[in-house]
Amino acid sequence: MTDPMAVVFEQPGPWQRLAPLRQGFDAPLLLALMALTAAGLLAMYSAGYSHGTRFLDHGRNLLIAFTVMAVMAQVPPQRLLSAAPPLYALGVALLLAVALFGLTRKGATRWLNIGITVIQPSEIMKIAMPLMLAWWFQKREGQLRPLDFAVAGALLALPVGLILRQPDLGTALLVLASGLAVIFFAGLSWKLVLPPVLLALTGIALLVIFGDRWCAEGVRWPLLHAYQQQRVCTLLDPFADPLGKGFHVIQGMIAIGSGGWLGKGFMQGTQTHLEFIPERTTDFIFAVWAEEWG
Repeated sequence: MTDPMAVVFEQPGPWQRLAPLRQGFDAPLLLALMALTAAGLLAMYSAGYSHGTRFLDHGRNLLIAFTVMAVMAQVPPQRLLSAAPPLYALGVALLLAVALFGLTRKGATRWLNIGITVIQPSEIMKIAMPLMLAWWFQKREGQLRPLDFAVAGALLALPVGLILRQPDLGTALLVLASGLAVIFFAGLSWKLVLPPVLLALTGIALLVIFGDRWCAEGVRWPLLHAYQQQRVCTLLDPFADPLGKGFHVIQGMIAIGSGGWLGKGFMQGTQTHLEFIPERTTDFIFAVWAEEWG
């Protein structure tokens, strides 16, 4: 018989001690995220190492983001769901505050001065909106009725409408897409999904076909602001104003084309480093990547 006093208890290794912290992570998703982050760091270094503190700021923000992600991964989903209603209410209240006394910059009222800093409340809704709808459908699980989907649509329409009013079409579309995704996966019938999808595809096809006529001088589109119409028309035909509204898009296209299939190599992008690409550390970072990596 083995002497009980001789039994040696194996001490857990460092990897085993970290097991509770790893439980909140999906390994394939985390690896994909890290790969995308590494690619982004390479592109940002090439585009921004000589562009003030952009690269260092980007690295700092990534460290903060990964820290927040690691902390939030330890929060049980039930705890996150319980935080959805107050977070949603806070986001809507801040959006109303923006509408009443927000800061206006470049013709848009999107920011709110809270004393210690300036915030953009619409960013909160990118997280609060899908959480709120997930909370709502979880409460109604097993007894969903058409009225429940109508309430979800109203919960989604309120912040989207407030964001559109700022105006901020891009953020409004992101919040709308995140909310519609939750509503769809909650069990919305395809019979209700297909009509708006087909209508949107028809509208895009008509826009491409009649773009030249609808983008002619003096033609105004209902529901869209002038700058929004201008962006759509520039996307359709940037060469209509190559030295003005279409300049940025054309320079991005030249950079992507000059990289070819395999790219010019890391730090070898001439369009990037000769500063032909505008906003190369933000809006046109894809052009930087494509020129150097193909």
